[in-house]
Amino acid sequence: MRKLILQMNTTVDGFVGGKKGEMNWLEQKQDDKFIKLYQKDIINSVDTLIMGRKMTNVFISYWENIVDNEPDNAGFEFAQKLVDIPKIVFSKKVKTVAGKNIRVENGDLVTVVKNLKRKKGKDILVYGGAKFVSSLIKNNLIDEYNFFIHRTAIGDGLKIFSGTTKLKLISSKSFECGIVANQYKPDNK
Repeated sequence: MRKLILQMNTTVDGFVGGKKGEMNWLEQKQDDKFIKLYQKDIINSVDTLIMGRKMTNVFISYWENIVDNEPDNAGFEFAQKLVDIPKIVFSKKVKTVAGKNIRVENGDLVTVVKNLKRKKGKDILVYGGAKFVSSLIKNNLIDEYNFFIHRTAIGDGLKIFSGTTKLKLISSKSFECGIVANQYKPDNK
């Protein structure tokens, strides 16, 4: 069975965005080893990307713009992977989303994700947003957590955990740029 893998940036104090979703706390000067982790190692282990509707427009327009207009961008190869990979956007409100390789899923989150996990293929990657990820956590659907902890505390903001969730640390690696990558799995799996 395929795994559902969460990849998420967090602050030192556990927030995944500012009060309005701001991401200005992300480390801008990332070292090559950290970039390799998320731009090659993790993305190459999956063949499907899922996300919530609220983050989709910004995500799609950002990466498609790089592919369409910035061939010299250092992130071009990664952007191409994100544009090419099949993406499923979960929404209760919209039926279509503009962009390449995107389908919208309006069905029951638990049923759809469990069906996706049973299909043949590589693992499935979750990018967010916060409310969508919270729903996946609440329904015990995530099989692996990859938290990229940035060296900034913001005091308040968006969080993904609403209660106690026991996780088992699988690996932890610090990078020259100050980011720590912690990989966990649920303690009950």
